[in-house]
Amino acid sequence: MPHTVDFETVSTAGLESSPVAEALAGLRANEARYFKNKYDHVFTVEPASDAAATVDRVHRILEEERGIVIASRPLEATAFQVENIRWTYVFYENGLSVNVLYTVDDGGKRAVGFKLSDGMEIPDELASFKFARQKSKLAGTIRGSYFVIKNEY
Repeated sequence: MPHTVDFETVSTAGLESSPVAEALAGLRANEARYFKNKYDHVFTVEPASDAAATVDRVHRILEEERGIVIASRPLEATAFQVENIRWTYVFYENGLSVNVLYTVDDGGKRAVGFKLSDGMEIPDELASFKFARQKSKLAGTIRGSYFVIKNEY
């Protein structure tokens, strides 16, 4: 069952099994605030088990573009379109958030972003990436990286 992510009152609902559940909830709320402020979009997520096609799409892009297989279990996912951009998010048990930004128009921006929750180690499968730090009132210190998507999906 999809639920709206509240960035006013941060909740760990759906993320309880994560060892960094509070930081991951803050990261998820940070994303919800971004989409509300920038696009007036309400950020909703559903259990990964109910969003298999969404999770599979992200995993396919990671595997085909860079040979990356995320070892952690996906907990929640969402997919939506705002303006001419399709967004896909998967939140993982280890505290990782993976998003795919895919501009529908030819020649637009297309990228995969990684965000690490405060307190988590860099997963082995992402060890080759350099991560920049960003402060967030909701999520503490977020470390992020990305790569540009080269193929069509």
